[in-house]
This record gives sequence, structure tokens and C-alpha cells, in this order.
Amino acid sequence: MTLDNDRQVISMGISARALDGVYGTPATGLRARLEQSVDGCWLPIADAETNADGTIDDFVTGRLLRGPYRIIFDSDQYFSALGASAAYPEIIIVFRLRSESRTCQVQVLMTPYSYSLYFGDRA
Repeated sequence: MTLDNDRQVISMGISARALDGVYGTPATGLRARLEQSVDGCWLPIADAETNADGTIDDFVTGRLLRGPYRIIFDSDQYFSALGASAAYPEIIIVFRLRSESRTCQVQVLMTPYSYSLYFGDRA
């Protein structure tokens, strides 16, 4: 099924991992939301929370449309629960699914005042 060049249906999954850079541990209990851009609007697909390993194994698997997606991590809630105040209330990672592949993974290493990102295939 082809919708247009960037909106083809593909079989793929999306997972996420969050690491706490302050304590050097997985960011357990971090809330996150996966959204997809459709006609210029962000539509929610799934809500999840990281497990004890800081992982959301599969936000969604199966048939996805090629195109832009984003994951919104609730860093404010996470750091508030630890008694810290974050400089930013959310970490928003925008990425594009382009082709059929293994499950893609978004990984973020975060502290209250910075974060870094990895995006790639989950082995």
C-alpha cells in the first residue's frame, strides 16, 4: 500500500531507552508518548513508561507509515520525583522512519540540564 513517497506502510517497531546521567542508572518510571505526524498535526499513538532497565521495549510494532514521528519524554516528572528540578520539562525527539528495518531504537542519556541522543536499529 502506497500513500505517497514518504507515507508508505512498512513493518517496523519503535523502542526507547532512557539513562540517568546523574546516577549512572536506567531512568526507571520515565513517562513517554509516541506521536506521528499526519497532515502537519501530531497524533498520539502510544503512551508508555520505562521499565526497571529504562526501556520501553515496543511502543508499537507492525505496520507503520513512513514519515515523521516523535517521542516526548516527561523529564520534569522524572527529575521532580528524584527531588531535582530540570531545566526543561520535556525532551522531544523527532525522527523519520524511511525504510523497512529491524526495530528502531531511540536512546536518551539525560541529566537535569543536558541530554544526548542515539537513534538507530535495535540489535
